[in-house]
Amino acid sequence: MDAGHLKAFRVGLIGALGVGVGLVIWGAVASLSTVLSYIGIALFIALGLDPIIRWLEHRHLPRSVAVAVVLIALLVIVTALVLLFIPRLITQTKALIPQLPGIFTQVADAGWVSSVEQLLAGYLDVNSLVKGAGDFFSKPANLMTLGGGILAVGSGIATGLTGILIVVVLTLYFVITLPAMKRAAYQLVPASRRAKFTEVTEDISTAVSSYVIGQLGLAILNGVLSAIFLSLVHAPIPLLLALLAFVGALIPLVGTVISAVIITLVSLVSSPQTALIVGIYYLVYMQVEAYILTPRIMNKAVAVPGSLVVISAVAGGTLGGILGALVAIPLAASGIIIVQKVLIPRQNSL
Repeated sequence: MDAGHLKAFRVGLIGALGVGVGLVIWGAVASLSTVLSYIGIALFIALGLDPIIRWLEHRHLPRSVAVAVVLIALLVIVTALVLLFIPRLITQTKALIPQLPGIFTQVADAGWVSSVEQLLAGYLDVNSLVKGAGDFFSKPANLMTLGGGILAVGSGIATGLTGILIVVVLTLYFVITLPAMKRAAYQLVPASRRAKFTEVTEDISTAVSSYVIGQLGLAILNGVLSAIFLSLVHAPIPLLLALLAFVGALIPLVGTVISAVIITLVSLVSSPQTALIVGIYYLVYMQVEAYILTPRIMNKAVAVPGSLVVISAVAGGTLGGILGALVAIPLAASGIIIVQKVLIPRQNSL
């Protein structure tokens, strides 16, 4: 074999090995996707708590004491919410399930169902559909089947509790060691670039922290207002629906819309009038959130153009689901910071 063929063979072999290593790494990342998700969630929570801890540090508290104060406060808040929320939620759910067959019968006999059935005559038997749903929910075994069976429900609960425990432990670790982690990362950068790297990293950390706090604030506001309003209009299981509104508000752009649609449809169980009132409330709330609350809260947190917010949220949701949508906007803000403080100055210096 001459030198030319030997060189070509080496190039081909190295290329094949590189592709193989890449596939192995990709497979490992795919296998560890759940663990990576836990790490990402814990890191986001830690970054959200960090400004509060630093504020306490500025009040002359050691970081360890500040961390302990924040964690104890969180534990007290979560415990209080669980003690107040879970018993009422269980009571409302247990009271609603036996009433479901009668509620579906009332809906089937309502005048608006007959009007819709006449409108869709020949295409869809709305009355039979509603009655079939009532028969389905009247059997407790069907409710368990809907959840995938006893084993599936138990496995899901165990997996969820395990995930929560892992996230809590990782959050504790990140909160305590975040400054040390940053200093260690800074030491890996050449001294000539360390100051700029530190500045950009701190700006990104601040943007992510502000975004987490802002989004959480919007979600809490949506959940609390939903609980109050849905209780006032006597919507079914108002606390569970308020929890859905809170979780939906954590997802940028589409979360509030999706949760509002689901809550409005569930409110049909009470009456069409209740559903109409709930739908109008969420239409008004979404306008207030979009044009008053979000600009005031989020513009101070992350300076991202509106078009880029939409694109990043849609792309993040497509690639990474709910977690991707959550991290898309702070990632976009991080990209803007890097462009403004690294790329543009470098281009101007050429």
